[in-house]
Amino acid sequence: MAVIGPASGNPNGTPRRRRMMLKTVKLSTHEIELLVSLASDQLFRREFIDPKMPGHVSKSEDITLGKSLVARLKAVLDQDKVRTALPGKKTG
Repeated sequence: MAVIGPASGNPNGTPRRRRMMLKTVKLSTHEIELLVSLASDQLFRREFIDPKMPGHVSKSEDITLGKSLVARLKAVLDQDKVRTALPGKKTG
């Protein structure tokens, strides 16, 4: 599984070009399921609850990236389910 690393910016406030750093992490199916659940709950909070708090600054790009990441993790789980449902078949 790949994880996108943070983008860095210049101290003077001008944005730098984003670099993508890929990391490989081995996780069990149960760990991915837990991460998906926790991330989904956190995204709900950031999207619907936090904006009601005084002084909240919304970061819609983080919410969008989070939703994309949750979808990717769910796709990994779905692939695993297909693999285990078809005995003797190997999928990519």
